[in-house]
Amino acid sequence: MKPMILFPHNDSLRDILPYYADIAAVSSRIVSALNNRSEGSWMQVDISDTIIQLHTYLLEMMENGLVPYETLSFVYEGRPLGKITHAADDSHSGKLKIQETFENRLVFFPEHEVAICQLAYYTSSDNSWPEFHCFAKSVDAAFTFLEAMNEKQRQVLMSKITFLVDTDEGIKRRKNGEMAIVAREEVMLNEGTKKDIFRSIDEFFNADGQFFKDYGVPYKRGILLYGAPGNGKTTLVKSITGSTNAPVVYWQITEFTNSYSIQEVFGIVSRLAPAILVIEDIDSMPEFTRSVFLNTLDGTQSREGLFIIGTTNYPEQIDPALINRAGRFDRAYEIPSPDKKLRERYLRKLDVNSIFTEAEMLEMANLTKSLSISQLNELYMSSALNWHYDGDSGFAKRIAELQKQNKRTKQKDWVEEESPIGF
Repeated sequence: MKPMILFPHNDSLRDILPYYADIAAVSSRIVSALNNRSEGSWMQVDISDTIIQLHTYLLEMMENGLVPYETLSFVYEGRPLGKITHAADDSHSGKLKIQETFENRLVFFPEHEVAICQLAYYTSSDNSWPEFHCFAKSVDAAFTFLEAMNEKQRQVLMSKITFLVDTDEGIKRRKNGEMAIVAREEVMLNEGTKKDIFRSIDEFFNADGQFFKDYGVPYKRGILLYGAPGNGKTTLVKSITGSTNAPVVYWQITEFTNSYSIQEVFGIVSRLAPAILVIEDIDSMPEFTRSVFLNTLDGTQSREGLFIIGTTNYPEQIDPALINRAGRFDRAYEIPSPDKKLRERYLRKLDVNSIFTEAEMLEMANLTKSLSISQLNELYMSSALNWHYDGDSGFAKRIAELQKQNKRTKQKDWVEEESPIGF
């Protein structure tokens, strides 16, 4: 039996509930426009929690022709009837575009017979802030529509990376980039550690985590990658995200990160699950937000289907509560400076023009102890330049300079005792 409505739309509302009558008048006009398109028992359905995070992606899919829609009408003639904005997510871009919008516009999705409009109701006393309003013929129809849009969004993002940045104006989404693919064999890491990490990620996304269901363990996982800069943490992350069939979200923590942005990020990623959330430089999490972050990591619902990868160059600054409790970051992996075997392997890979003799290659692998992967790149680059112009790589001198640079970095001493610079 369908529940009755105690105050339906009719002329007597003005005498009984004058303020509500203003709202009812707008709603009645919208329902009338919808009935002209598809007659039925239209109702409003509250989807405010979901549409706030979904609407930006939904507009993009509409603009790209991925979701059929119709603009049935505008609501207020005195409100904007169109929108012009920056062509890119970067507000500093000078390019403009005409953007689709739900503001003051009744947008109808024929495949689901659902309509969305963002508007403010003007009443005798005041007007409300613009809010999203969903109209459907049943709550189930609205639910099916949202689930379909979430899945379509997940498929669109499967081959791209989403960058979320905390700003003073809230979470900003940077332009999606194609997922960079770094072959797993290119990752310079101890084979045991490498095998453990990739086995973990592969099993997580295999058959939507069937392994976790079979063994009755929570379908969530987190790993922390730590170590000195330049040793391949970013390359490892790129290899993981580029070789895994799942949506990837990079979250850039800043001084503007707060409890609200933490909840918003996890809300966005949870709707894409199973998915990967990468949090680089996790040690930069502001102190006043750490308790909220830890509580969010503990939450079963907020973590369901999420594989979280955190990275840091400064593990000593990480809150011990992050890695000393299972369910937050389950494993911490050190990404150390490459050992002699890895250094030799990497240098051979770089030396595509064979500018080094076999003896020189072995000597370099021996002399470059404690140098990072990025420093080995610099060593090869500078040696190749010397070889190109002078016929001599001069690698020994460059290695000595890099070793000296490392020593000064640790001692925080960058001033020469007899510097020619100064007065």
